[in-house]
Amino acid sequence: MTFFLKLKHWQLFGLLLGIPMLFQFVTVSTFIKSENILTLLSILSVVMVITMCIFLAWFYSLGTNLHKKLPPTVSMNLTLFKILLLFPLLYLVSITVFMLTMLPTLGVGSRPNFLPFSAIFVVHFFSMFCIFYCLYFNAKALKSVEWQKPVTFGDFAGEFFLIWFFPIGVWILQPRINELFKED
Repeated sequence: MTFFLKLKHWQLFGLLLGIPMLFQFVTVSTFIKSENILTLLSILSVVMVITMCIFLAWFYSLGTNLHKKLPPTVSMNLTLFKILLLFPLLYLVSITVFMLTMLPTLGVGSRPNFLPFSAIFVVHFFSMFCIFYCLYFNAKALKSVEWQKPVTFGDFAGEFFLIWFFPIGVWILQPRINELFKED
């Protein structure tokens, strides 16, 4: 699965930011006139889930393919990466379904039950941890493959932050990724 790794930086940027933003502009401007907020939230939630699935697929593709190119002296746990990447995806889909089914049932005068939201709070922070681990994994793998030797966080901190701040980092990292996978 090297499709995402061969995309040009502007193609990946457009796929993950341009198309979803354009779709949101059209959707919001259309539904503001109709005042049907639940339909608007449903559509925007689906767009968000699709966008995050594509983003996580890029993460998966990058991590698994870089892992194959790691030098023998670098050991990274690919199974842990895959598990921790799957969790945010499952969380995102389940929280979207939960919110879309719960929002219409919330009454104006009813007392909210904070137990489900407390559980969501904990799961949300674990999901954030998983995403940060995947950022760490991909940044370390990228630098290790480029340098063909073990690296420390100081060596790949720049890549970590470029992946984290994707709208900026994609313009710098994706050409380097293209170079690594051009012959595959």
